Order: sequence, then C-alpha cells, then structure tokens
Amino acid sequence: MRVLFIGNSHTFFNDMPELFARFCAVETDKPEITMLAYPGKYLDWHMKEYFAVRFNILYGGYDYCIIQQGAHPFPDEASTFANAKRIIELCNTVNTVPIVTDTWAEKAHPEHQDEMNNCYIRLARETGALLSPVGIVWSNVLQNHPDIELYWQDGEHASVYGDYLCAAVHYGIVLNKTEIHLPNTGLDFFQDMEVGQPFRAIEDPALTRVSLDRVKTGTICQEVSTVLTMMQG
Repeated sequence: MRVLFIGNSHTFFNDMPELFARFCAVETDKPEITMLAYPGKYLDWHMKEYFAVRFNILYGGYDYCIIQQGAHPFPDEASTFANAKRIIELCNTVNTVPIVTDTWAEKAHPEHQDEMNNCYIRLARETGALLSPVGIVWSNVLQNHPDIELYWQDGEHASVYGDYLCAAVHYGIVLNKTEIHLPNTGLDFFQDMEVGQPFRAIEDPALTRVSLDRVKTGTICQEVSTVLTMMQG
C-alpha cells in the first residue's frame, strides 16, 4: 500500500505519517509513505506548486491520498472546496482514493470546530471523497477527557497525544476499521530537546519513539471507535 499526505505542519508534526504507517503495520504490511507538507501552507499554495502535486498523484501509484487544508486561521470555504476538488479530481483520474482531513480548531477558539466539521463533511459528500474525522474525535476527547492534552505548547499544533489521535483516525479510515486497538507508543520529534527558533527536530528516528500512558491512548482509541462506528451507521 502506498499513501500520499498533502498538507502542512499539522501533517508533519511529530512525524505523524510515520506513526500512521506503524499503526497500519500492526494489521498488514507497513505502507510506503510520501509527504508533501510545508509549514504554514494552505491548499491554494499547493495548487500554485501544482506540478509537484500533479506528478506525485499521477505517477506515484498511490492507493490513498490524505489531504489536509490549513487550519489556523481556517480559510474561507470557497477556497477550501475549490482547491481540494482539484486534488480530488487528480486522484480520481488514477484511481487513488482521496481522503479529506477534518482538522482541529485552535485551543483558544474551540467555537471554530463546528464550522470546520461542517465544511469537511459537505466537501466529502459533494466529491465522494472519504472523510477522516480528526476534528470530530478531537473535540469529543477535549469535552469528555480534559486530562488528555492534545495540544502542543503553542495551542495550535498537536501534542504527542494529539498526533496519536490523528494517526489512529487515519488508520481506521484507510483500513476500514471501527474497532480501534493500538499500542501505546507515539513519536515525539522534540523529545528531550529545547525547542527554539529555527526549529530543529531529532534526526535519529530511533530516539523519537516514546511510551505513552496506556489509559490515555486506550481512551483515545475508544473515542475514535465511537466516531467511526457512528459514521458507518
């Protein structure tokens, strides 16, 4: 299986696509992952760099393309739909399954979450793309389990637990699972590092693996299972 991620720092933080691949490896062969993700970029920027996206989708032999729009601030719906649809149309030409990611709101502005959820639900329905309901699960965990810190220190990016949630949701969508049971391991690419500007992450991947609280990861998996089961119903 080959999977392409298109997005920004919310995609690459804590090497989330690699964690997704490791989760998939629990059930099947570890997928091959490619990522086009750059800090602070929205889908309109990716469309300005159209030929990189085009080439990867048309010739990469991907089974799935996981698409993430910029989130903070959340752009207007018209721009999101127009640019996402162009990527989805490319995917459809080569039978790559497009997956739209429902992103999460800033910690300081949880009121934005409903708007984001509704936007991506409509986008998936209109285009036939799959929906990865990260934002829906995220808000459920915030409401039901406030002891689990999903945000990184800036209140926008995901913490190690937040990226565990993202990878778990993508895993459930790609493998078509509603019962999610995953190991309590995550990836922290700032582990034991003093974070400064410019950012520099750990370069030895063996040092990024972390053991997470088993109760918290189990709770996240249960919330993922609940949302995915509701989507199937």
